[in-house]
Amino acid sequence: MLDAPVDDAREIPFTRHVGRRGIDWLRASYALFRRARLPWLVLVLAYYFVLLALQWIPIAGGLALVIMKPVFSVGFLAAAWNQERGVVPSPRHLFQGFRSNLWALLPLGVLILLNLVLAVGVTALIDGGRLVGLLVNPSPPELDADAVTRRVSETFADPRVQFGMLFGAVCALPLILALWWAPALVVFQDAGVRAALRASLRASLANWRPILRWCLVVFLFTTLLPSMLGELLFHMLPESQGIVAYLIFGLFTVYLWSVVAVIQISDYVSYRDVFHVDETLAPIEHNVRTGGERR
Repeated sequence: MLDAPVDDAREIPFTRHVGRRGIDWLRASYALFRRARLPWLVLVLAYYFVLLALQWIPIAGGLALVIMKPVFSVGFLAAAWNQERGVVPSPRHLFQGFRSNLWALLPLGVLILLNLVLAVGVTALIDGGRLVGLLVNPSPPELDADAVTRRVSETFADPRVQFGMLFGAVCALPLILALWWAPALVVFQDAGVRAALRASLRASLANWRPILRWCLVVFLFTTLLPSMLGELLFHMLPESQGIVAYLIFGLFTVYLWSVVAVIQISDYVSYRDVFHVDETLAPIEHNVRTGGERR
């Protein structure tokens, strides 16, 4: 950790990479995951347990889920950092963000929340508020279950809603890029909030090609592939019950958790490649050390 916070984004150098580097980030992330599959899956499971617990908080639970995202992302960064130095990822890493620049990470969570509100709100300019109405009141009491399902399907099938969602994503994109590596810059380089956002934005714009390829591959493994496999299994095993159904569901769940772990690891791998491309491994007594011992 630096002796004094970095307040000028120009003091944070970065490297511009070619497009295929985005795929390399995911390959390197999977290599880290493969060397410690079970610990990473346990860490992801612990993360979802924490999210589930936050949801039980009245009123503020939903807001906390969004605002705490950068704090918990630091936990995955810490786990990946430690794994590179011989320490097995552990659920204790998940809470490292509470001990590393917490008061700089929380404003990033607030910005994520505001950006989400902006992305959804601007859709009303295109679809007349249809998507917002669905999200605010997803299950009107006067509608039965079938009517609610039809309402959701019809809303998302509306071309105006689809275009509105695309417009909202475009409006949210600048802040998404500013937040891309901001948590890592805060915790690893002790950057102030503004410096982290500016440096992340500059580096993301310079590396838009690898980021785009990263997004396409992630979309493939999180959306297209699961959908195709789900449809295939639905038609191949329409009457599957009992242990077969539970086995399929269990394998599918492990697959999704594995993908989540690789995505989280790639936050660290990509940050390291962009901001510390020539850096050798630091000793274990670094800012994100969490008490693990050398193996």
